[in-house]
Amino acid sequence: MENQLVVVISGAGRGIGNALAQAYLSRPNCIVVGTVRDDSTPAVAELAASPKGSGSKLLLVKIESSVPADASAAIERVKAANIDHIDIVIANAGVSPPVVGLETVDPEEMASAYRVNVLGPLALYQACYGLLEKSANAKFVSVSSAAGSIGGMEGNGAHVAPAYCASKAALNWITLAAHCSHEWLTALALNPGLADTDMGNGTARYLGMEKAPYTKEFCAEKMIAIIDNASRQTTSGKFINAINGKELPW
Repeated sequence: MENQLVVVISGAGRGIGNALAQAYLSRPNCIVVGTVRDDSTPAVAELAASPKGSGSKLLLVKIESSVPADASAAIERVKAANIDHIDIVIANAGVSPPVVGLETVDPEEMASAYRVNVLGPLALYQACYGLLEKSANAKFVSVSSAAGSIGGMEGNGAHVAPAYCASKAALNWITLAAHCSHEWLTALALNPGLADTDMGNGTARYLGMEKAPYTKEFCAEKMIAIIDNASRQTTSGKFINAINGKELPW
């Protein structure tokens, strides 16, 4: 499988993760490992039936991001399928708790968001690490949010949603730490843009918009363009807005 691009995408059962998986599957010689919580949903069925490029295939594995052991079990299934390396890991799965201010946010709500949005991607990174090492061009991509920018907090008003935003800031830390730890790894965080997913439309309504401004397919296309061109020299260790390609402050 040395000539095939192997991409692991968490949260491939819905939203941007689903769009990313379909886009990669449409390319030739691409193995997409999609992690899902439930493989019986219509969106997963749509993914399984989506057009595939020559030599491309889909492997679905179960990961519940709040259960750390799921990631290592899923990667054992990947190895059992004779997949001997991973080129790209896209840590996309996440949750968005209700918007509750710092003065009244439930600490357990924050802990719950942290388990999914931070510990889930960490477990995925750790489980994939050995196979990433075997890639000639390994990339770890976290799907973050501009709301997780500490440097941009005052300007974008992200202080209103501590459970979500603090978890994304912690995910950013893990991403930058991965970059700092390994010179062979390209690690970057992407803000995907406000997409027309359940989460994105909910945020859009909170901001007074009728719906999110971008389709999930558009956001996925923008993200993949950045991932395709990402390198250790130009992109690694950065937090990037996928829509316009500009760097965001950590």
